[in-house]
Amino acid sequence: MSRTKNWTVENIGRLDGTTVVVTGANSGIGFEATKVLAEKGAHVVMACRNVKKGQAARQQIHGSCEVALLDLSSLTSIENFSNRCRDRHDKLDILINNAGVMATPYRQTNDQFELQFGTNHLGHFALTGRLLQPLIAAGLSRVVTVSSAAHTAGTIHWDDLAWKTGYSEMRAYAMSKLANLLFAYELQRKFSSAQANTISVACHPGYAATNLQTIRPERLLTHVLNVLMKFSNAVIAQSASMGALPVLYSALSSEVTGGDFIGPDNGLRGYPTKVTSNNKSLDKSAATRLWCVSEQLTGVVFDGI
Repeated sequence: MSRTKNWTVENIGRLDGTTVVVTGANSGIGFEATKVLAEKGAHVVMACRNVKKGQAARQQIHGSCEVALLDLSSLTSIENFSNRCRDRHDKLDILINNAGVMATPYRQTNDQFELQFGTNHLGHFALTGRLLQPLIAAGLSRVVTVSSAAHTAGTIHWDDLAWKTGYSEMRAYAMSKLANLLFAYELQRKFSSAQANTISVACHPGYAATNLQTIRPERLLTHVLNVLMKFSNAVIAQSASMGALPVLYSALSSEVTGGDFIGPDNGLRGYPTKVTSNNKSLDKSAATRLWCVSEQLTGVVFDGI
């Protein structure tokens, strides 16, 4: 099947009766995706770490949404959110694993995971496992995991996943984004093996102007770097709404199949299309190992696949 040229939100039909969970829905790409999904008729569960900011974002969206507390750096918060979500929704058509942190100083979560690996990968791993029942119940459902072009710089530090030595903000971020892809591809293999109708799709937004790029320099109080990043966001980066297109395409397009990796057609900019991730992300033995380690660390087992 050939790809629709320059796919945009205009290619999205009505989504009435569809239930979607979007993590990190109050800002950036998550907000832009949520806005489109709700306006097209879906009911969106806005999973946000900061409920006050989530409620403020909700006021800017026309459509059916609910704001729910979810801190992906806390296994307890993930369990509580998932329990509430399953109680309220018998089926879940789409789970968009979007939220993330980038280039943070060294910190550990309450569960003693390095913050970026714990939030970006382990948090979404645990969330997906705990929402597996309503996803399977929905039938033709999808799990969309948002990675990054930064995965190409990633290496899994098997002997020190907590980064207790030699911590690098950007290398830890790249590792977490590589982990996202290993997870997404392994999840699809498990869906296929179980002959489930749910599919797993990975994507990346390219270089989109969001708050992720400016948080780091502002935190470091580096005025020159802050100015450069804001200039880059304004002149080089595409908009957050364009960055959301690969997410929406992954979640909704009939041209997408399980195991696809979707990104901008011009590398870091452009319209969504199928792209190729690096060889490390395609390593099946590494994916199996990461899955086992993730089960052990989170205590979440994917019953049913």
